[in-house]
Amino acid sequence: MKPVSVEHMSIRFGAVTILPDVSFDVAAGECFGLVGESGSGKSTILRCASMLLSIWTGDVTIGGRSVREMPLNERCRTLQMVFQDPYGSLHPRHSIRTVLSEPLKIQGLDDRERRMREALGDVGLPASFLDRYPHQLSGGQRQRVAIARALILEPEVLLLDEPTSALDVSVQAEILNLLVRLREERGFTYIMVSHDLAVIDHMCDRFAVMQSGEIVEVLPREAIKGNEATHPYARELIGASLEYESVV
Repeated sequence: MKPVSVEHMSIRFGAVTILPDVSFDVAAGECFGLVGESGSGKSTILRCASMLLSIWTGDVTIGGRSVREMPLNERCRTLQMVFQDPYGSLHPRHSIRTVLSEPLKIQGLDDRERRMREALGDVGLPASFLDRYPHQLSGGQRQRVAIARALILEPEVLLLDEPTSALDVSVQAEILNLLVRLREERGFTYIMVSHDLAVIDHMCDRFAVMQSGEIVEVLPREAIKGNEATHPYARELIGASLEYESVV
């Protein structure tokens, strides 16, 4: 269980500034949400923090250690990312056994069969799924495999990029409850991107509202119900979500 600190993160693509200067802290074991309209920079923060993008300035520290200074193997053991699309994040020609065994081989870990079986069990899938391929699984099962892949190296921080938005509504709650249970059992620190404030309300302790690459307000989860935001955009965003929920 480790805290995460994002310090003056900034990134530009050509003449376009995506993130001008973003800073926030996440306590050890906390689930911290990032919300805002499309293009506000939420997913870019996760891609920078995981070093999938490397052309940014500023720093991200985990337990006081900079992700920039971590060797790749150490970084992979410290943080993992679960992507939005379970269809695109798994190689269609790789069996689930291959998907789960590759990180173990790269890290030089032994007892791979036990680790793979345990990882599937942790996400509610039977060991028999090891010999299946992604096209043989439902969307929810694929996302469970993606979560198992993130868990298998026993990281301390998980970055969740809208992990349920590509799934049927009936499956979304199952995946969210799985993530809640895993955090309770393992003490993970989560940073979670979502468009859905109902998901943030269910998952997160605090959340940041983003607009045009900037954090305009950080709020506790309890502020959603009564729309206690003070920034105009944050109030508008929460108000629209509450109005939509009252209609549906």
